Amino acid sequence: MYQALYRKYRPQRFEDVVGQRHIIQTLKNAIDQNRIGHAYLFCGPRGTGKTTVAKIFAKMLNCESEHHKPCEKCVNCQMVQNGNHPDIIEIDAASNNGVDEVRNLIERVKYAPMQGKYKVYIIDEVHMMTTGAFNALLKTIEEPPAHVVFILATTEPNKVIPTIISRCQRFDFNKVCMEDLTKRITIVCEHENIQIDQEAIRLIAQLSDGGMRDALSILDQCVAFCTSKITVNDVRQIYGVVTLDELGDLFYALYKRNIEFVVQKLQEAEEAGMDLKRLTQDLISLLKDSIILDYAVNTDLVSNSNKKIIHEKISMAPSPFRVRVLDELMDVYSKFNYASSVIDYLETGLLKSIADSYEIFSKIEPEKNEIDNSFDSEITMSNSKNSYETTSEQSEIEEKSAKNSDSEAISEGNEISDVSRETLKDVRKEDRKIILSDEYVLQLLVGAQKTQRQIDSLKLKDNDMYLSDLDAAKYASTLRNVNLVASGNTYMIVSVKSEIQAKEINAMQLEEGYENYTEQLLGTPKVVFAVDSVQHNRVIDEFRQRMLTHTLPEAAEVIIQPKLEKSEVREETIEEKMKNYFPGITIIDD
Repeated sequence: MYQALYRKYRPQRFEDVVGQRHIIQTLKNAIDQNRIGHAYLFCGPRGTGKTTVAKIFAKMLNCESEHHKPCEKCVNCQMVQNGNHPDIIEIDAASNNGVDEVRNLIERVKYAPMQGKYKVYIIDEVHMMTTGAFNALLKTIEEPPAHVVFILATTEPNKVIPTIISRCQRFDFNKVCMEDLTKRITIVCEHENIQIDQEAIRLIAQLSDGGMRDALSILDQCVAFCTSKITVNDVRQIYGVVTLDELGDLFYALYKRNIEFVVQKLQEAEEAGMDLKRLTQDLISLLKDSIILDYAVNTDLVSNSNKKIIHEKISMAPSPFRVRVLDELMDVYSKFNYASSVIDYLETGLLKSIADSYEIFSKIEPEKNEIDNSFDSEITMSNSKNSYETTSEQSEIEEKSAKNSDSEAISEGNEISDVSRETLKDVRKEDRKIILSDEYVLQLLVGAQKTQRQIDSLKLKDNDMYLSDLDAAKYASTLRNVNLVASGNTYMIVSVKSEIQAKEINAMQLEEGYENYTEQLLGTPKVVFAVDSVQHNRVIDEFRQRMLTHTLPEAAEVIIQPKLEKSEVREETIEEKMKNYFPGITIIDD
């Protein structure tokens, strides 16, 4: 008859017990020093070895050997191993929890052992006993006969009355650590000739939640399911655990704000019977590992499979974003126990982490005779003789902008307005400080879009989160406390208080470019132009005047240069860089 693995490999000696070293050492010393207590309380999570340690301890108490206990050769050891020792009595308190059962127990306690030195009563699930039964047992546990030892085992010591606990030596069993679990599972697999991946062993250990019995039961089920080698995907399929690839795809879609994909995959997982709590826990673990890898690339704390998924699908997201998602998931996980719908809580938590990108904008119409401070707001003007709304005029401008964006890119030799050729009024090679001309800023304003500015303005609030990111900090620091003036599809204009700050941002754009950083922050690469507050006010006033007189310039077209392979990269001169970012410039040597 087939015997379950957890029964077949139940330890027969303390040396074989997984974990609980502090308890084992204490019990060994008690026997060696002949300091045997009359009552012990073993408490801890399921499958951590409470009953196993109790049986081994009982075997050692009755072992006939003088030095090596248990010897496993004497009659007492053999009888205990076969489960038929008359002096070791196991009682299930769940079914024998009344006063009458305890009275029968007390009657039997007074009789001397039949075979061994001690009569050992192992009472399992002792917390199930009634208060009356506990009180009936109280006096016997306090002053039992010299030949009697009580071992009480429970997973809920808080339900055991304090008067019982105070009369016992209490031992708290801990969950078995991952390392001990994986070692033990590996040994069992070798003895049973079970072919299994190391990652599958690790997942089984994780699913067991620190219980050795649970781990061997899971292994037993996996052996029955698989006809050949057990893989990590086999274990995931049996226990409804989402694969690492699926977790990576889920996070990648979240980072790219593909909400439809995220929600659809979560609903598919629920319909397939996947454990959403486990999914949340695995995603938390994966994000935690990704942050560890940010600071310790060659660490052994992260498994190879996790490293692979992190490098492919997780690490492209900046660490502040990952930390934010991690916080939301941890908050949601703590609420699962009382959640009416786990999937709703999980979806809401993920949506909250990117909610800023999907805020619904309400359109507020400006009052008469009021001009919005933003260049792209709708302007309504009226006077005593005639009145008209320039909303349609703004629409025409936006249509022109759309047409210009579809037109051919401006090449190096194209002719543009004389003023826009002087886009950079002042360029010093020593510090490469840059000032944008008013005319070119007007061209940028004409090509900007109100909706785009509203979206980017919300996303720009996350800029400070990147100050702790090693790669993005230098870009984020220059964009702190800026005012977003306008946004187009490929660029944004920001206003700062001083001319020095504006020059610093423009120099950073010229030399290194903000495109990679804005792609992380805004979701799309953009060139950053900066103006100081004085120039900002001046240009906005001019924009209003020229819009009324229909003399606004054509929209500027800012082209994002495609990323080249390393073999194609050629070091550009300062003049070439300027022409790429600012069409039609004049360089002044000072």
